[in-house]
Amino acid sequence: MTEWNKLIPKPKSKFLRVKCLKCGNEQLLYSNAVNKVTCNVCGEILAEPAGGKAKIKGEILTAFE
Repeated sequence: MTEWNKLIPKPKSKFLRVKCLKCGNEQLLYSNAVNKVTCNVCGEILAEPAGGKAKIKGEILTAFE
């Protein structure tokens, strides 16, 4: 492992592609969301803040680092 890998930590948060369970719409959201995230189509809640990582209420399809 090189010296700079020890000095620069990797982030623990990610961007997630989440599928709404109600209407099937796919949406990008932040894993550490501080506000409620709702579906753009039907208004269903996709994520709620939980003091750090958000509680995801949809189906996580992919995670982007």
